[in-house]
Amino acid sequence: MFAVIKTGGRQYKVKEGNFISVEKLSCEAGTKMDISEVLMLDDGEKTRVGDPFVEGATVSVDVVEHKRQKTVLVFKKRRRKNYRRKNGHRQPVTILKVESIRH
Repeated sequence: MFAVIKTGGRQYKVKEGNFISVEKLSCEAGTKMDISEVLMLDDGEKTRVGDPFVEGATVSVDVVEHKRQKTVLVFKKRRRKNYRRKNGHRQPVTILKVESIRH
């Protein structure tokens, strides 16, 4: 069984027991939450596609931790002008563990 959920403006295909990295959520580590924005649900026999969401379907997740991704380097240069700028950016993310998919 798998589901396609929407969180943080992105879509994720999840199965029970998967760990996913999503845009930072405002909740404490160790809490449980339900995601009701399920776009598609497949149980092996039947596939249900929402319009836009599948009614009555929820995905229960456990917030594992908050951390930051690897550094993305931003480098700007203008040739022959002695102009160089180097910056780094680390995006904050939340790691979720999918506990169950209910329909």
